[in-house]
Amino acid sequence: MLPWIFSRKGASGFSWASTADQVTAGISAAGLTAIVTGASSGIGAETARVLAARGAHVVMAVRNLAAAEAVRQAVLAETPGGSVEVMELDLSSLASVRNFAADFAATGLPLNILVNNAGVMATPFSLSKDGIEMQFATNHVGHFLLTNLLLETMKKTSRESNVEGRIVNVSSEGHRFAYKEGIRFAKLNDEEEYSTIAAYGQSKLANILHANELARRFKEEGVNITANSLHPGAIITNLLRHHSIIDVLHRTLGRLVLKNAKQGAATQCYVALHPDAKGVSGKYWSDSNLYEPSEKAKDAELGKKLWDYTLDLVA
Repeated sequence: MLPWIFSRKGASGFSWASTADQVTAGISAAGLTAIVTGASSGIGAETARVLAARGAHVVMAVRNLAAAEAVRQAVLAETPGGSVEVMELDLSSLASVRNFAADFAATGLPLNILVNNAGVMATPFSLSKDGIEMQFATNHVGHFLLTNLLLETMKKTSRESNVEGRIVNVSSEGHRFAYKEGIRFAKLNDEEEYSTIAAYGQSKLANILHANELARRFKEEGVNITANSLHPGAIITNLLRHHSIIDVLHRTLGRLVLKNAKQGAATQCYVALHPDAKGVSGKYWSDSNLYEPSEKAKDAELGKKLWDYTLDLVA
């Protein structure tokens, strides 16, 4: 049985132990279209499953098409009549992001929900195809460009349907372990000073700052879209595969205190669908409840600087 602290409910009525099925029980997503990045495994696959089960048309945006197709078939077996499709997306490649956005636009589909879920964690130093440090490129830059390219469709959808659009950035409590300056604008690709954990924290800090700046811009423009970030929880996944000893401990002893995928996907499903999250924007969530991020993550000027810096990177 889980310790009492893990099952203690927050203001939302949900807790660490709540599952994605539980936080969306009774909620209909019929008529909505959602994109979930990194939906071929883990909490991305679970998010796709639950959104489809609630009636949404789900686009699984993935690198591994074969794995995603297996997930899609499993979802459809569980939810006969569900609507799920797979589209290729490599977030570490700006060309791939642009191709995905163009392919999605060509479908003529509306877009109500964007879950920026995919990510890599604590990887050895490497550069993306575009010459950007890999964790920053995949976790932040790719999602930044993807979001920007899909924004007009989301704005049009929310305007014509009068249904609030929702953008969900999956961040992490790891954002608290970013480099001391937060974002290393001048040293992003510095291999000599590279730290696997601090670089991961930097990319996750960027996820929060990105969502906050989106929220500020939406408010300023009067756009009916919210943007939020979240910590999904410490989850049993393959993200630590680059750290063998830690990975072994994480997969064995960690099973006593870590979330499974059903629990890990709960917060993003809650923020994407729950009526109580309507109108809430520029916030950070954990365990399906509002949560306080680091002071750096609340720095609006840093968020604006990151926005401009990333625009230059993707230009």
